[in-house]
Amino acid sequence: MLKETKDGVIFNLKISPNSSKNEIIKCDDGGVKVKITAQPVDGKANKALLEFLSKQFKIAKTSIEIVKGHTGKDKTILIKTSDDEIISKLKSFVN
Repeated sequence: MLKETKDGVIFNLKISPNSSKNEIIKCDDGGVKVKITAQPVDGKANKALLEFLSKQFKIAKTSIEIVKGHTGKDKTILIKTSDDEIISKLKSFVN
């Protein structure tokens, strides 16, 4: 689910580290799963997740923040933007 706030857009996702390739997958239950090739060691998977999302949505890595779930697979992500084009692209992935 995508939630717009004064700071940007917040959404939840599930990360699957140590995958064969980086990709975003829509789940049957309406959620989003992001596969990352990095291992979940020393924050490498979190860093790779931020880099991957940055490239996918063409925004700076500094504009993406993990709000909740730093050590787990379920994460809450904040993307600091007010750009309608980026928000609509996020909605197509998340909703």
